[in-house]
Amino acid sequence: MSSTPPPSAPAAGPLTHFDAHGQAHMVDVSAKGETHRIARASGVIRMLPATLALIEGGHAKKGDVIGVARIAAIQAAKRTAELIPLCHPLPITRVAVEFEIEPAASRVRCTAQVETLGRTGVEMEALTAVQIGLLTIYDMCKAADRGMVMGEIRVLEKHGGKSGDWVAP
Repeated sequence: MSSTPPPSAPAAGPLTHFDAHGQAHMVDVSAKGETHRIARASGVIRMLPATLALIEGGHAKKGDVIGVARIAAIQAAKRTAELIPLCHPLPITRVAVEFEIEPAASRVRCTAQVETLGRTGVEMEALTAVQIGLLTIYDMCKAADRGMVMGEIRVLEKHGGKSGDWVAP
């Protein structure tokens, strides 16, 4: 059995977080110009229909699940550089987090949009917001459903910077 990763779009260039000797380093962005940068990411958490009903009805023992998850996601975006070792601390100008309850699939979708005026993108901040938002839902509902599954975490689009715009196929 092969451990080859699934096919994806080719990389724009060499991996930038490694120097000529293969050592990890933080990318120098000092020569880049500041531009308005936006990234959107999303993901889902699947659960039992009864768990979804607790969230929808506001009857979870720990309180307003979606409200707490939204605050956690925003906080996560702001603290991404503390969690991902080679991420730059960024002056985030906006974080918007939405949750959509999808009853037919018995899941909640989280979508985060992060913006900055800076020299590097905010894809990692958007992805971190989504993951922590979904983890918060798990934490608040695990007493009712330990079998929840998170997935489909991905960047939907990014705008700004030298590489321009990118939208997921």
